[in-house]
Amino acid sequence: MRYALGVEYDGSEFHGWQQLGESGPPTVQGALQAALSSVADVPIEVVCAGRTDAGVHAACQVVHFDSPVQRTLRAWTLGATTRLPPAVCVRWCVPVATGFSARFSACSRRYCYRLLNRPIRPALYRQMLSWERRPLNADAMHRAAQVLLGEHDFGAFRAVQCQARHAIRELQEISVRRRGEIVEVSVRANAFLHHMVRNIVGSLLEVGAGEREEDWIAWLLHKRDRTLAGPTAAAAGLTFVGPLYPQCWDLPEEITLRE
Repeated sequence: MRYALGVEYDGSEFHGWQQLGESGPPTVQGALQAALSSVADVPIEVVCAGRTDAGVHAACQVVHFDSPVQRTLRAWTLGATTRLPPAVCVRWCVPVATGFSARFSACSRRYCYRLLNRPIRPALYRQMLSWERRPLNADAMHRAAQVLLGEHDFGAFRAVQCQARHAIRELQEISVRRRGEIVEVSVRANAFLHHMVRNIVGSLLEVGAGEREEDWIAWLLHKRDRTLAGPTAAAAGLTFVGPLYPQCWDLPEEITLRE
């Protein structure tokens, strides 16, 4: 039987999503597989919609797994959550067709980057926020970001260690909004390169702070050279909002694409 789970986690306690061996540092995948294996009393392996880096959070990471044993949906959710560290929980579980893949069935993936924009660093919610002391023009950041929409080679925003075969991705939405002292960068794409969102944010911060003109982002996109772009923004501000899937998979509303 194949199941899909919605998983929420605070990534600040983990060395990213991907398990790095039995004796490696703590990862979300490792913790989740151990909890599910305990519920099933057999080894369980999970596949996620999108791997997150160390310190990055998830509001609704979606995973799928196959189980040779029957358990109730309540057992998979509450049973697994009681066996997980406090920074991780299983929000929901639904049975899915064997053809469903958390990774390959997704149409798009969504991230939100939040930072506190004030002279003093945060004390509250500091695990979930980045911080920028320079005053930011969020409207200028938003305007500059629109050139990234569509299908492009995002080589300028790709980490050196990225293992993707190519840098071409389709950016479907990007917005920058200020909510009081919080500046939010929301992004949706068919897929992302390693550190792509954080590198885009790092460059947009240069525009927002007045260090670069708005058309600099278009120039970076054209150059495809990571060494010319801004620094990688801190991991703490980034949350994987979740993937989106076609309606045919009959998944929860929050991860279903509505045409």
